Amino acid sequence: MDLDKYIFAAKSNDQKAFNYILNICWNEVYGFILKRTQNENDAEDITIQTFARAFDKIDSFNAEFQFKTWLITIAKNIHIDTLRRSKSHLMEESEQSHQSVMATLADINPTPEDALITAQKLSELRDNIKKLKPHYQEVIQLFYFQELSYAEMAEKLQEPLSRIKVKLLRARQLLASIISASGQ
Repeated sequence: MDLDKYIFAAKSNDQKAFNYILNICWNEVYGFILKRTQNENDAEDITIQTFARAFDKIDSFNAEFQFKTWLITIAKNIHIDTLRRSKSHLMEESEQSHQSVMATLADINPTPEDALITAQKLSELRDNIKKLKPHYQEVIQLFYFQELSYAEMAEKLQEPLSRIKVKLLRARQLLASIISASGQ
């Protein structure tokens, strides 16, 4: 099977294999978690965590079992762990994160960077980035505009490095589909 070849390559830390696996399996894992959470944001967060954990532990995957079943099991366990946390803690954390992101994005005054982007005909790209969810906007901004490394982003966002990589990969995919849909 084609997926097995990519899983083997991913065990050798092949970034293209990770990308392929993410593309092939994202919808199934996301759909499974969405049915359980009934919340798109929570489902997306858990799916990102699932792929981050799976990519960190890909060496432990046993090829005798179905890969997608292994991913679903990881997703289910992450969801259960999430439910164990108190709802008030999650709400407070989410609100603080949202306010932080919104404060970062709320500045609509043109900066020298914005002027340069406009001068270089990249304003459409900015508009398309704004169509992404705030946590995807944030990783795009940090990586491409503030030129932070993965490690610096992980430290700044206080998230594991693997989660940052998955978020950025997913943000790139979504941005590419937005650009394709708008015909640019």
